[in-house]
Amino acid sequence: MGAPTGRESEPPGEVREFVRAAPHLDGMVVSAVGYRSAGVRPALHRGLPSPYLTLIFSLDGPVVSGHTPEQVHSADAARTDIVVGGLRQRPAYVLQPEHEAGIQLSVHPLAARRLLGMPAGELSDELVASGADVLGRDAWEIHERLCAQGTWSERFALVTGYLQRRAAAAGRTTEVRPEVREAWAWLARHRGAGTLDGLAAHVALSPRRLTTLFRAETGIGPKQAARLIRFQHARSAVVRAVTAGHAPDLARVAADCGYYDHSHLVRDFRQYTDLSPTGWLAEECRNIQAGGHRNGEE
Repeated sequence: MGAPTGRESEPPGEVREFVRAAPHLDGMVVSAVGYRSAGVRPALHRGLPSPYLTLIFSLDGPVVSGHTPEQVHSADAARTDIVVGGLRQRPAYVLQPEHEAGIQLSVHPLAARRLLGMPAGELSDELVASGADVLGRDAWEIHERLCAQGTWSERFALVTGYLQRRAAAAGRTTEVRPEVREAWAWLARHRGAGTLDGLAAHVALSPRRLTTLFRAETGIGPKQAARLIRFQHARSAVVRAVTAGHAPDLARVAADCGYYDHSHLVRDFRQYTDLSPTGWLAEECRNIQAGGHRNGEE
């Protein structure tokens, strides 16, 4: 991964640090972010759905998450130091403790076979999976070495080397079907716009057959993937506006990102965040300003 860049916001007694590195993994990893916070008031964070898988190596205690705020505070909460998350249609609630640190990677879903050893579709039944269960025992060795490293550059280099070795060991025996690969590329080029019939015709499959193959590979259908991709672009536009110090024009964002109208953008925000756009911005404004919403952003 390239040289990391960072931004830190430090109100009195509080540290929020986000350090980004450019992944050099042939598009298999879309983004890599190191994060650290200290002295913050414990709170709940909404982990939003995106078109990418999530891989987290937590360096300061387990990540505690759940489908609902109530689950996070119960014995049923998921607790793991190495998190692997599939493509979701609802937010995940994550406990933010007083101090935390880790590396979060956004992994392209079609790279799951090479990096994780399974198609992304096999991750869809759980909110998150234990990375040690998915990646194997060597993941714990990498985790321990990450905790012992002193700089972000060393940590990013360690993770990059680890994933490169996994990809090389997988070889070409784990190739994704070309129709599914081209279908994802088509959705990405169109930023989630277009029709299922148009997509199916492009890859020379029936809509039903394409949906079956696509869902088996990614865990979601092409229509759901299109909505996630479109929402990702819309959320990116909203975040850029806030970062630049402007109030986002949601009607313009909806039009620019291919939504039928403003109400359809609001509908997606409510599904993917459990809040309206303005409600989500009010809750996450400080985190956005500190640079915490650029993981996976284009």
